[in-house]
Amino acid sequence: MTIYEATKNDVGGVSNLFNLYRMFYNQPSDLEGARSYITERMEKGDSVIFVAIIDDEYVGFTQLYPTFSSISMKKAWILNDLYVDEQVRGQGVGEKLLQRAKELAVQTGAKSISLSTALDNYTAQRLYEKNGYERDEHYYQYELSLSK
Repeated sequence: MTIYEATKNDVGGVSNLFNLYRMFYNQPSDLEGARSYITERMEKGDSVIFVAIIDDEYVGFTQLYPTFSSISMKKAWILNDLYVDEQVRGQGVGEKLLQRAKELAVQTGAKSISLSTALDNYTAQRLYEKNGYERDEHYYQYELSLSK
């Protein structure tokens, strides 16, 4: 298994995984939209994407967005997306992607990595907790939706 930061050469493989990730969260398949979104993130440098490859096949990715913590006055990362192809789940791909995300955070002097997952995504919750992520018991998360 190889884990590395995705480049423009990886847009096709990452876009396929990103489309599957969105479908996992009950969104309609939109490979063109996924490709456009991933391409734009890479061109603008909005995010950092790591990919996992086994035998020349794209099997997983994670996408992190930079942010800042005003209270600590330090950089932080939001791990917004993590997806592993169903056929290789349980083989440590997700864990290796989380390790690479942590390395990025340490290298950039970040205070933390935060993430959200669905309340019923127990598999992901176990993975995150196994890797040191703690469920926030002190703050509620709110969102203002601006689209219908």
